[in-house]
This record gives sequence, structure tokens and C-alpha cells, in this order.
Amino acid sequence: ESNNYQASRNYWKVLKNRLFSEGFEPVTKCNQFKMKASDGKMRLTDCANTEQLLRIIQSIPSKKAEPFKQWLAMVGKQRLDEDRAIESYRNKGYSEEWIAQRMRGIEIRKDMTNEWRRAGITDSRQYASLTNILTAAWSGKTVKEYKKFKRLKKENLRDNMTNTELVLNALAEISTTEISKATNPQGITEATDATIQGGNIARNARESLEKQIGHSILSPLNSNTPKLLDDSKEK
Repeated sequence: ESNNYQASRNYWKVLKNRLFSEGFEPVTKCNQFKMKASDGKMRLTDCANTEQLLRIIQSIPSKKAEPFKQWLAMVGKQRLDEDRAIESYRNKGYSEEWIAQRMRGIEIRKDMTNEWRRAGITDSRQYASLTNILTAAWSGKTVKEYKKFKRLKKENLRDNMTNTELVLNALAEISTTEISKATNPQGITEATDATIQGGNIARNARESLEKQIGHSILSPLNSNTPKLLDDSKEK
């Protein structure tokens, strides 16, 4: 145990020198706090927060650290993509509320497609087919019909949904994900069944809402309209 302890101390000493040469100052950034050592005594120990630990990992010259480095790169790319998307939406005049809902919807869809992948769905055409089935199940329109209704051509349908449409679409996707987790479908046929069930839950919510407000929530508004998908102003 003492040999391992000494080896760890030596490794941390070498790593601190490496960090210092790279411009990161562990002496000032990693505070020392008293922690119980293996001998039972309280000794000053270098400590770091999450951000500092992730920075330290980047400088570890070991193959074992490579998966963490790749994960950090992936997370960094995702964050940059999100920031670019948010900025793009803002430049186009979307409301902050809509942008927040849209970004949340992206994460919800990722969860659902991960479930589809777990069920054995790998072909892009199958993903498109299931998306079409889900859209038709909750909205009553296929993706093609929905785009025509909104006067779209190659534009992304979700980028042209109102807040209400986005919420119901998200409900359909969340329901599909949870049903898939509970039933563990295998293959396109069983995944389709789970998708239809998920879509039907959102359809029931849509029909119930429409009954209360007296009109359809499906809106012809798109990103080119002056209202910029603010369905709260629709009559």
C-alpha cells in the first residue's frame, strides 16, 4: 500500500509539472484540504473541482485516459453545435421560449432514436419511416402532408412548428421512448407498435385540448410568417 501511495504521489508530481508547462497552474487552482489518510491522520490533500479534474485528464499521457478525452471532445462538439443552433434561431427571430423548447426537443428525440437503435433499427430509411408513423399517429398528418400544410419544401418540419406543436411532438417521442423501455421491442415491427402507441398518447392529448379550445392546434404558421411561430396570438 505504501508503495502505491508513493507511486501516486510521484505521478501527481510529474503531472503537475506537465500541467504547469502547458499553462495550467495546479498549485494555485487545486486547493488543499485536510482529508483522512490511510494512516488515519488528517493530512493536507490536493483537491480539484469538476472543471479542473476534466482539464487534468486532458494532460494524462495514458491510453486509459483516451476514452475520457474522446468523451470530452464529443461533449465539446455537441455544446458548440447547440450554441450555433441557438444563435442561428435568434438571428432568424425566434422567441427564447421557442428556442428552449426546440433545443429540449432535440434531446428528447435523441433519447427516442437511441431506443430505436437498441431495438435493432439501424437503417436511415427505417428511422424516417418510424418518424413518419409517429407524426401521423399524433397529428393525423404524415410528414409530407404536414409540410404541405405549412407550405414547406425542404425546410425542417420541427423548425417550423409552433410551441404547442413542439410540445405535443415531444410528448409523442417521450411516450414512445418510455413504452419502448417497458416493452423491449426487437426489430422494426415491434418498434413500430411501440411508436404508434406513443403517438396515440399525444393524439389523445391533442384531441382533448382541441375539444376544450374549439379549434385545431395544427398551425399553418412557419418560420417565414411575421408571427414567427407564436401560436399564442392565433385566433
